[in-house]
Amino acid sequence: MTNRLEGKVAVITGGASGIGETSARLFVKHGAKVVIADLQDKLGQAVCESIGSPEVISYVHCDVTNDTDVQNAVDTAVSKYGKLDIMFGNAGVPGKGDTSILATEYEDYKRVFDVNVFGMFLCAKHAARVMIPAKKGSIIFTSSVASVIYWDIPHAYATSKTAIVGFTKNLCVEMGKHGIRVNCISPFAIATPMMMTGFKDTGKEKVEELIHEIANLKETIPETNDIAEAALFLASDGSKYVSGQNLVIDGGYSVTNVALREGLKKIFS
Repeated sequence: MTNRLEGKVAVITGGASGIGETSARLFVKHGAKVVIADLQDKLGQAVCESIGSPEVISYVHCDVTNDTDVQNAVDTAVSKYGKLDIMFGNAGVPGKGDTSILATEYEDYKRVFDVNVFGMFLCAKHAARVMIPAKKGSIIFTSSVASVIYWDIPHAYATSKTAIVGFTKNLCVEMGKHGIRVNCISPFAIATPMMMTGFKDTGKEKVEELIHEIANLKETIPETNDIAEAALFLASDGSKYVSGQNLVIDGGYSVTNVALREGLKKIFS
């Protein structure tokens, strides 16, 4: 299937790298006009130039914690391309790596929530501002597998990503009467630039080996394109009756209890 987003206009926050960049490329490939909203100005502009002309893709500086910046991103899409059909709230931060409640710092916790939760609220608010009069649209957020399964990860990240799922479900109820769909995507671990910052000098290949080792689904590695394809589905008319869903893309990881298997390994090794 080609041109699944023909005639549609999208804003993608955090679109200068990782999942956002891959989604921007895929959306344009399928006929959409895209505004990348990000803090990485040089990178974002370079990504736009590598994808296509200003007639199909543009960059705007945007801190999702800043109401004016998010408003400007939406207004840029409308002024340049005439409307807004898709808001992909993808920007996010992991916060510090401390997993102990005693080691968790207030400022770090607040920063993670400001970006991951308050930022998505602003994306939805300004998207709704132009989508409600049009009586159509698709709002998509990037959550995480950390929203459905919990282990030794930072509290700020886990709770912020869980909050996105709750926001998605609550918002879909309100937006439904205006013909607007709201969904989120929860990826498994992917070796994106954001994830790689937590591994410092470890190479991408080594990180992907680790992901494969802990994954439930073998013989494949999750990539940013897997998430971009999910976003494409949720943005397109192919999902015209899908709303309020948390699409978990984790190869079955969150439904797998490995305790028995690992316990038997230890006993019989």
